[in-house]
Amino acid sequence: MKSPSFCLLFFLFFTHTDSHGQLAEQRKYPKRVSSVAAHQKEIQRSSALNMVDPQTLIPGLIYDLRYATEQNFTGKRMYPKGTRSSFLRVAAAKALEKAADSLRQYGLGIKIFDAYRPFRVTLRFWKLIKDERYVANPSKGSGHNRGIAVDLTLYDLKSGAELNMGTGFDNFSDTAHHSFENLPAPIARNRYLLKSIMTQAGFNALETEWWHYALPNPSAYSILDIPFKKLNIKSINH
Repeated sequence: MKSPSFCLLFFLFFTHTDSHGQLAEQRKYPKRVSSVAAHQKEIQRSSALNMVDPQTLIPGLIYDLRYATEQNFTGKRMYPKGTRSSFLRVAAAKALEKAADSLRQYGLGIKIFDAYRPFRVTLRFWKLIKDERYVANPSKGSGHNRGIAVDLTLYDLKSGAELNMGTGFDNFSDTAHHSFENLPAPIARNRYLLKSIMTQAGFNALETEWWHYALPNPSAYSILDIPFKKLNIKSINH
């Protein structure tokens, strides 16, 4: 039988090793805000950092949150069941409102596939696809983690029909790239309209995804890892 002192040393060694491993894992990734309390402190410094539901600002905006379903590249539900809305920083939401105002003259509205994405989900994505053309490297964080990126398409306000963009959401072929030119004229016009309106509103396009737009200067925004159920606008001080 092993002595009590040996067992204690064995336990302390592996506890230390496990703690060291967890610390090393933490240091691999950037600092992030993971509680509502910490986010409220951010807002006290600058109200522009507040997270809001863009649907509260934009009439006609609708959600089709693919990561709350199995209709995405993972084939799995990545967000909690029943997630029906999302969030953006105030600056991003107001820029999107500007884009929506411009689109309304064409009888078009915005449909959002994804907006805010908790950092923990980015970690899961990276384990599946380690390709920075399509998935954010968690060592840097993403625009979605910062609340300044949105994946979207356009739809007809009268009929509710989506405009044809040539591929669906989460298509990782070069057909989804902005530089892809072998498109029928109506589809090319749809993409051009979306890109023109979004860039005029202050967003930058992602070359490999026609649906992805983000505000510039991501370093001005912290990486968030707050669950949807906790990041509720009713609990955030405006």
